Amino acid sequence: MQYPDYHDLGFGITRIDTGLIRPGFASCYLMAHEGRLAVIETGTGQTVAKVLKLINELGYEASAVDYVIITHVHLDHAGGAGGLMDALPEARLVVHPRGARHMQDPSKLQAGAIAVYGEKIYYRDYGELIPIPEERMIIAEDNTAVDLAGRQLRIFDTPGHARHHFCVYDEASRGIFTGDTLGIVYPELCENGKSFVLPTTTPVQFEPDAFKESIDRLMALKPQYFFLTHYGMVEASESHADQLKQQIDDYVRIALKHKDNQASRLGSIAADLLEYTLERLRNYGSSLEENRMRQLIAGDMALNAQGLEVWLQKNNDEQS
Repeated sequence: MQYPDYHDLGFGITRIDTGLIRPGFASCYLMAHEGRLAVIETGTGQTVAKVLKLINELGYEASAVDYVIITHVHLDHAGGAGGLMDALPEARLVVHPRGARHMQDPSKLQAGAIAVYGEKIYYRDYGELIPIPEERMIIAEDNTAVDLAGRQLRIFDTPGHARHHFCVYDEASRGIFTGDTLGIVYPELCENGKSFVLPTTTPVQFEPDAFKESIDRLMALKPQYFFLTHYGMVEASESHADQLKQQIDDYVRIALKHKDNQASRLGSIAADLLEYTLERLRNYGSSLEENRMRQLIAGDMALNAQGLEVWLQKNNDEQS
């Protein structure tokens, strides 16, 4: 499959492939309205040049960007925020209250990502993080309205994947910029116009009940589209939401099955998640060879298992 760096989605929205991991893995978005711009999600530091190139190709100056909006501070969504803010003199960063301090001082974010990925992969994919001064931030509480030249973008607090996560509802497109709350839909896994959706439970703040409540809250908006970070625009549907909630319940069941085997449970959870998702792909009717399916989902299942492991440990600590 070929994925262009830029894809005009209509509604003044362009999808940008961030270049992380592989084409079709992660995206960010440029929104244009009445001569003003907003960047929603940033990708990594390596994505900054792509965003600036698109702004230039569309005939805008960097000063036309009013907002850089990040759904949460995980680095596939926000790693390029500091670099972009340095390059966009008029922009303000729109960030969750729990995430703002990590954008001011990203050292803990960087250390946490190195702990998850290892130094070699971290520096290959993400690089050094650039701090952002507090005076250039909008701390977006729940139900904050952001005005882009008269176009309303509304912020909804959506914990479950992370406590520093919000989603952005765009009234003009009736679309939601979902971050990770409404899951992952890799194009390689989709066939016959049907989405194959996965939840993401990566470390360290997976909270299943809050996750499902956030999904329900967003669906109550009756959206037309989801603008997914992983990956691109898909039509919104109750089926999409229901599949996510069912998988969250199944993930919890898998994790609890291994809760007493602390020495081996991380690997056991990851193995079970992989087999569970492969079975879902078979039932979906995927025509991919099994080795290819494994290649596409194994990394996510390993990260999801880490999130479930942290969740189990927190539950154990609370009960002891």
